[in-house]
Amino acid sequence: MIQLSSEHLQAIRNHAESIYPEECCGIIFGHLSEDGKTVVEIMPTENAWSPETATDVPDVEVVDGRRRRYAITPQVMLAVQKEARARSLCIIGIYHSHPDYPAIPSEFDRQCAWQEYSYMIISVQNGTAGEINSWCLDENHQFQPEEIEVTKKR
Repeated sequence: MIQLSSEHLQAIRNHAESIYPEECCGIIFGHLSEDGKTVVEIMPTENAWSPETATDVPDVEVVDGRRRRYAITPQVMLAVQKEARARSLCIIGIYHSHPDYPAIPSEFDRQCAWQEYSYMIISVQNGTAGEINSWCLDENHQFQPEEIEVTKKR
């Protein structure tokens, strides 16, 4: 289970709608416990997908556009990992949008996913944010749905 506030959800929705028709992406900071993951902060990032990025991912359909792919640069990931550690937080997940597509992971999403992270996907239909789902990989590297609990602001 992943817990986040309605403000966090709204921040993801606003980001997804502002970037439409391209995919948005961002990093989810929080804490891990036996009860699940608790979101502390959402950080929008630039979608750095490019034709050059596509060559870094073998055996996937090459898509030349941010409308169907997203990437967060390694430099951004390294910087935010250091920042999270300094603030006693963990990176607990990644969010991204699916413009005019359901909030379900693609094969590309699965191939690029990391264990233990939550992957929140928000569907944006005609520029309006809609369904949001969260997914985690199982031991067979297959996505399984993760329960989302919306809490009051902390």
